Amino acid sequence: MKTLKINQSVKSIFLVVFAVMMIIPSTSCAKKHTFLNSTVVPGANGYVKVKKDNNKNYIIKVNVSDLAEVDKVQSTQTTYVVWMETDEGNVENLGQLKSSTGFLSNRHTASLETVSSYRPVKIFITTENGTNVQYPGQQVVLTTDTF
Repeated sequence: MKTLKINQSVKSIFLVVFAVMMIIPSTSCAKKHTFLNSTVVPGANGYVKVKKDNNKNYIIKVNVSDLAEVDKVQSTQTTYVVWMETDEGNVENLGQLKSSTGFLSNRHTASLETVSSYRPVKIFITTENGTNVQYPGQQVVLTTDTF
């Protein structure tokens, strides 16, 4: 009788610990923001994840799929550049999207991971003629809502 109660207590504790372990990863601090539908490249879609690290910097991860090659969107441009609007109203160049295709697929994917000390409030992607541009061009390909 005593063994039965102990086994039930152990099982209950195990179930509670298991439930907590399953809930913690799903409530991580990273916030996911999807890009709005694009009129420039209608098939493109993607998202941005923003997470604050221990040093109070922001880790920004951009993932995009089905993004057409940049010269097909605008023939004079050579690259996609990711921009961030900060909480202070500034616009910063985060870098170039790195593009690739899948191993057994022609699906184009692109990604960028970077760190910023500024809090982002909006992320957008433009076509540019190089990566070292100071200001975004007119051709905005994808953008998020303000977050």
